[in-house]
Amino acid sequence: MPPRQLRLGAFMRPASIHTGAWRYPGAWPDANFNFAHLKHLIRRLEAAKFDAFFMADHMAVLNMPMDALERSHTATSFEPFTLLSALSQATEHIGLVATGSTTFDAPYHIARRFASLDHISNGRAGWNIVTTSNPDAALNFGLDEHMEHGERYKRAREFYDVVTGLWDSWADDAFIRDVDDGIFFDPAKMHVLGHKGKYLSVRGPLNIARPVQGWPVIVQAGASDSGRQLAAETAEAVFTAQSNLAAGREFYADVKGRMQKVGRDPEHMKILPACFVVVGDTVAEAKAKRAKLDSLVNYANAIASLSIALGHDAAKFDPDGPLPEIPESNASKSGRERAVALAKRESLTVRELAQRLGGYSGLAMVGTPQTIADEMAEWVETRGSDGFTVMFPYLPGGLDDFVDRVVPELQRRGLFRREYSGTTLRDHLGLARPGRAAQRKSA
Repeated sequence: MPPRQLRLGAFMRPASIHTGAWRYPGAWPDANFNFAHLKHLIRRLEAAKFDAFFMADHMAVLNMPMDALERSHTATSFEPFTLLSALSQATEHIGLVATGSTTFDAPYHIARRFASLDHISNGRAGWNIVTTSNPDAALNFGLDEHMEHGERYKRAREFYDVVTGLWDSWADDAFIRDVDDGIFFDPAKMHVLGHKGKYLSVRGPLNIARPVQGWPVIVQAGASDSGRQLAAETAEAVFTAQSNLAAGREFYADVKGRMQKVGRDPEHMKILPACFVVVGDTVAEAKAKRAKLDSLVNYANAIASLSIALGHDAAKFDPDGPLPEIPESNASKSGRERAVALAKRESLTVRELAQRLGGYSGLAMVGTPQTIADEMAEWVETRGSDGFTVMFPYLPGGLDDFVDRVVPELQRRGLFRREYSGTTLRDHLGLARPGRAAQRKSA
């Protein structure tokens, strides 16, 4: 029996998640905000047959103390839709996934932008649904405080229904463009949404033809109970943070089990945890690269990262003492839980935990192409994931290492494609094209 094929996405915003990446010897310090660099990188990823180029987003700059912010390479970055629309014209196959906030945007805007990106790219768009955990973002959108966590997810669920309903505004063959009779579209093939709900009121229809893929691929990133349920009900790909295989298998079983309970086929979702990959000729060399990276993280950045993860000001804690009890906040619940669990599991002081989070604290595969392929194969074969969202330690060298060394090893083992078999992101991920709502109801 052939091995399960794994899926690979590339996490590219920030271009490297590691705080010290821009300072690494030979790295591009401006990789996060240099279009020529990003165009080169996406072409390298497409040549390696990656499924998707994933653009996360944030909507606040003043979210940490200035002594940390002044050292941050994420202070400036491109708006995802603008960048991906431009990159779509430099590529032909790789998927283009952008984050769109359900808390700080309007569903009509989101539906229109993603439909446009799907048409411009000939069917390669994906929508990463986020509720936006960063409370500082609220201050940039006329709000004095952030919407409560549970309410954000309730709004997100309704938001999803509205956006997908707007994508179903037109039948695939609605625009007949009959020049002789002067009929541009068939009114019988237009649907007016007429949505009035608790959070949203949207008439419709959308003023753009149905997306090439029917719907852009739905991606979801929440890991709290509310996030898992939203994923089970809506997502076709899940970007998640799992620190080890046991946690990955628990998450995989839980979310796919929830899918079955709501009547969805578990195969209609790909779970792709974030994976920070550092490649060396030997495991020792790879570990030395990681240690060099971590040494480039300033403590101010480290403590700011810990504060963001906890939703509390960690600078007030004793840096050489254990992490105190951390009450829940209105920030990301899963981020807080991961940080607290890591501190307890490894008996870390506040300083040690901050330094870990200041670089990158999630799942990391640090080794040779062979050991990394071994780990990836185990995750996929034992149902810890369906593949990975790869995070590169620095650019371009860390990406080159993965593309030139790890991908060929995965291909040699029959774990990853050598050529694209289709043209759309749904093709790459093995996802069906959704029919319109009217068709689904009559089926």
